[in-house]
Order: sequence, then C-alpha cells, then structure tokens
Amino acid sequence: MLNQDCFLSKNWMGSKETYEEAKWVMIGLPFDSTCSNRPGTRFASNEIRYASYGLEEYSPMLNKELNSTSFYDAGDLNLPFGNPHDALFIIKNCANNIINDNKFIFGVGGEHLVSLPLIQAAYQKYPNMILVHFDAHADLRQEYLGQKLSHATVIRRVLDDISSNNLIQIGIRSGEKEEFLFMNENKTLCQTNDEIIKKLNEYNLNIPIYLTIDLDVLDPSIFSGTGTPEPGGMTYKELIEKLMLFKNKNVIGIDVVELSPHYDISGVSTVVAAKIIRELLIGFT
Repeated sequence: MLNQDCFLSKNWMGSKETYEEAKWVMIGLPFDSTCSNRPGTRFASNEIRYASYGLEEYSPMLNKELNSTSFYDAGDLNLPFGNPHDALFIIKNCANNIINDNKFIFGVGGEHLVSLPLIQAAYQKYPNMILVHFDAHADLRQEYLGQKLSHATVIRRVLDDISSNNLIQIGIRSGEKEEFLFMNENKTLCQTNDEIIKKLNEYNLNIPIYLTIDLDVLDPSIFSGTGTPEPGGMTYKELIEKLMLFKNKNVIGIDVVELSPHYDISGVSTVVAAKIIRELLIGFT
C-alpha cells in the first residue's frame, strides 16, 4: 500500500482535511482572459500554494497559528479559457453552493473579474453588505475595449446591484477622470486609516463586509509580479495595517487577485501574496 504521508500536499498549509469541518472555503480561480496589459494571473493560485510551504504557520503580528483557523482549500475551479460568461457562471454556481452551506468564501485569483460572481453571490445572501475594494485602479469603467465584462469594469458591474453608499475604495491611484469624479461625488475613496475608521463608523457595527484585494494596491518596488503595476502604492506593512482595521468586523467573504507570478522571476511577489493570504486566514477565519 502506498504511504501517502510521504507526499507533500498541494493544498494550502493549515487547510482542514474536509469541506464539512471548515467555516471558510478557499477556491482557486485561474482565469485571466480579459487582462488588458500583461496576462498570467491564471497561474497565481497554484504558485501561491507552493509558496505557502515556505512560510511559518505562526504570525507574530497576530500571535496565532494557522492550525487555529477553520478553512478548507478546495483547489482550483476548472474554468474555460477565453470565455468570461461561462467562467463567471461556473464561479457563481460554486459560490452559491458554498454560501448556501452557511460557509464563507476565500477566493484566490486570477484577474479581478473573477471577484464579480463571488461578490454577487455574497450580496444575494447579505443584501446590506459593504464591499471594501483595495486596488491601485478604480475599476469603474462602464466598458473597456467595448466589453462590459473586464477586469477594468468589475466594480462598475458590482454597482449594477450594490449601492455606491455601500462601497469603500482604498489605495486607488489610477483611472480615468470620470472614475475619480464618481469616487469624489459618491465619497467612496478612503486613503488613510482615519478615513477608513470614520467611514466604518457610519455603518451598523455588525454589518456584513466583503473584502476584495487587488494586489497591485502594493507599490511595484514590493510587488512587481502583476499585470498592471502602478507606482506610488502601499508598503506591505501599510496594507496589512489597513486590512486589520476590519479584523473584529463581520467579514463574510474575501478574495485576493492579480498576482502574475512569472513577471517577478525572483519569486518575491508570490511570497508577498502568500504571506498576505496567511495573515488574512489567521486574522479572519
């Protein structure tokens, strides 16, 4: 009989053995067919899994280990390359199944468009939820290159359902003039910790919160492995500090997207992504 203990797991370290025993479910979303600059995010989830085994399970900042969390790594969805409509349908169907089982989703992309069906599925169950959007880009275009479904339009498509009153955008530093006019008029943009806290105080204390994190919110000097790098971004420490402002809130969904691992041959960007995910798993699951 084959001794399977001799093999390394392909799942995220610290994952529960079964779906049934976990509160959170991690799903990989390998899709990047609408990337407008440099593709490659479809490779991120597997690369992040491998990089996770180079990390410690203990977080000094949170003083907790991964074994105290409750998440299950379900692996990657099998998504059709080049077909956004079918890919989004598959993702949303999976998300609905997880949410209907009274579990929470932790998505790992993939391009930012994969967040749309996750957010839509969460919104169906939590219609008063807040969407918190970390990104370098506003993603508020009505269409991009003639397409309404794009990584450049994902937040605009979310707003087809969710009120802009329930949107918080953090780290945005790139977009069309109309996108910045929208953010200013609707007061969605918060850049400092004080601004974020002030905005959160406007809501009910237990309101559901969904976090969508485009990793190009980080400065390219820290995170070069992304399709659309934007100078002037956050440090790793600044991003973690902002994320942890939501630690004791009612977070009901998370996704982390837009690592293109092969644009950083050093592998540092992949490690950064893996460590951010580790902190989120320990802090929120």
